[in-house]
Amino acid sequence: MTVEKSVQCSFCGRNKQDTEILIAGSSAHICNSCIEQAYNIVEQDVKSSTKTSEEFTLLKPLEIKNHLDDFVIGQDFAKKVLSVAVYNHYKRISQVNTSDSDVEIEKSNIIMVGRTGTGKTLLARSIAKLLNVPFCIADATVLTEAGYVGEDVESILSRLLQSADYDVEKAKKGIVFIDEIDKVARKSDNPSITRDVSGEGVQQAMLKLLEGTIVNVPPQGGRKHPDQKMIALDTKDILFISGGAFDGVEKHIAARLNTRAIGFKANKDNQVDDSNFLKYISPQDLKTFGLIPELIGRMPIVTYLNPLDRNALKLILTEPKNAITKQYIKLFDLDGVTLSFDKKAIDLIVDKALEFELGARGLRSICEAVMLDAMYNFPSDNSKKELLISSSYVKKELNKLEAQTLKVA
Repeated sequence: MTVEKSVQCSFCGRNKQDTEILIAGSSAHICNSCIEQAYNIVEQDVKSSTKTSEEFTLLKPLEIKNHLDDFVIGQDFAKKVLSVAVYNHYKRISQVNTSDSDVEIEKSNIIMVGRTGTGKTLLARSIAKLLNVPFCIADATVLTEAGYVGEDVESILSRLLQSADYDVEKAKKGIVFIDEIDKVARKSDNPSITRDVSGEGVQQAMLKLLEGTIVNVPPQGGRKHPDQKMIALDTKDILFISGGAFDGVEKHIAARLNTRAIGFKANKDNQVDDSNFLKYISPQDLKTFGLIPELIGRMPIVTYLNPLDRNALKLILTEPKNAITKQYIKLFDLDGVTLSFDKKAIDLIVDKALEFELGARGLRSICEAVMLDAMYNFPSDNSKKELLISSSYVKKELNKLEAQTLKVA
């Protein structure tokens, strides 16, 4: 009588009946638990070996601004403010473990005020790409107080974790751009006596994030559940940049400036540029607009973006590395078609964009309307290999669009 030899894992020694899966090799066996442990060891080793190459590069403010000039036209003051703020922030992070001084450098978050299409989001995205740090854009309009329909404030950090591939250490040094921050302003300058679940309540919920604290973040975003696994994320080294159009804040700025100019002591040399009141923006104006003082105090750097004039719009169409015309030239080149734009056609598109008052986004919508027929027909027509966008072509396409709009109306 022969006794059958029991099969067991060659690594941990478990018998076959004690494992879920036992994989047989030529002269050895391995169970599912040992495979999982081996995978985790290899993954950690790969992460540690690639960590140094993934770390962000700290550039000087002048270098950061020069990089931004390649992607964003104009806005020199905002670029300068952002470059200095970002440099100081990451210099603070790099020195936090090496400095023996008793002086603790605090974090300085940023508020950018500017009309739609002036480049607020593009500035923040360009800086994050340059420094090679995780970056996410959060929309403040969908945020509500905890317990109400909408997203909790912590969902902002869920997006940052996703952009960092759930690497908590990388996410701790990321940049969060909070768009439409002006939409959570309270309805009046007086503290609310009723619950404002998507306005003042959201501002109060954001305070702990901005200042720096350990937040339990739901990995998949959305609502928090009692049984859900949370990821602890420290926000003290996360840079928050918020942007908003603050439509109507010019009235508050004008009222403040006028009160200073009343009386015999008014300084006539300090002429106010009434074509661009945003250049005089101050934290006091944001408070009057509806942001609570505690939130403004945690975002001490306030900067503005100039409205785009004719020259700026023209440069946006043609100059940056990702200029709109260059994007269309690349699209047509993929189909073997050589695309070019006449100077008068560029001028006509810019004039139309100024009518829309939508900034760079207005340029994009006009170009889409002008290029629609060409993008529809040229991929199927092998006989045409060149296309010149002239002023007459732009007029013809815009007239078609206006006629179509009148029919729909």
